[in-house]
Amino acid sequence: MGKDSQKHLVGQPVFKQIIQMIPREAFEVLVKKKGSDKYYKAFSSWDELVTLLFGIFSRCDSMGEVCDGMRALEGKLNYLGMDCSPARSTADDGLRKRDESLFREFYFKLMIISSRFCRSAG
Repeated sequence: MGKDSQKHLVGQPVFKQIIQMIPREAFEVLVKKKGSDKYYKAFSSWDELVTLLFGIFSRCDSMGEVCDGMRALEGKLNYLGMDCSPARSTADDGLRKRDESLFREFYFKLMIISSRFCRSAG
């Protein structure tokens, strides 16, 4: 018998597994192309994406709930690529002022990547 090459994800939170499936390199290329981190030092585009996904998967109704939930996981945010949970006002400003076209383009890029993967796997 050969070496077991399957990854066993026991002990890893599901949210971490989902975040790891996102091609961060492709995301960073779009961030540079769009210049979406130009005016944001404390709340990067990646932090915003993770925050939004956390809110969706946690079924939060407000940014306050999202930030409070992330603050409760403060010591475990490093596995998501974040240093600390965003302050409510910082997250609000980022969501209001950052151009949504970055996330729109990334969504369509993910659709293209996934369709290529499905064709090659099938």
